[in-house]
Amino acid sequence: MINYITLGTNDLAKSAEFYDQLLAEFGASRVMASERMVFWMVEGGGPGISVCIPADENKATVGNGSMVALAAENTEKVDSIYQKAIALGAQCEGKPGKRGDMSYAAYFRDLDGNKINAICYV
Repeated sequence: MINYITLGTNDLAKSAEFYDQLLAEFGASRVMASERMVFWMVEGGGPGISVCIPADENKATVGNGSMVALAAENTEKVDSIYQKAIALGAQCEGKPGKRGDMSYAAYFRDLDGNKINAICYV
């Protein structure tokens, strides 16, 4: 159902470097880059993620209550994505662990403060 998600950034180069490394954990790579946006997808298509400097030229801000959930195939992948994000400078919003009866997840904020979740269903 989701084609792609765009997150605002105030430092495109720094954000692109963060996501280059984080999204490589999913096998995703850059498919497009310009002076104000970078876009990643996995080979063969599917949902993508982009970061951009806002078109209105105002400061990028974090959506209160907004979150992007990244699908991981298992708990080990959730752990590795979380560890990679923290190593790249992300801030912890919830260490990896069981969430309810059906999921295992970890939460973090990227370098611009966007809330990201790595999740799998168990």
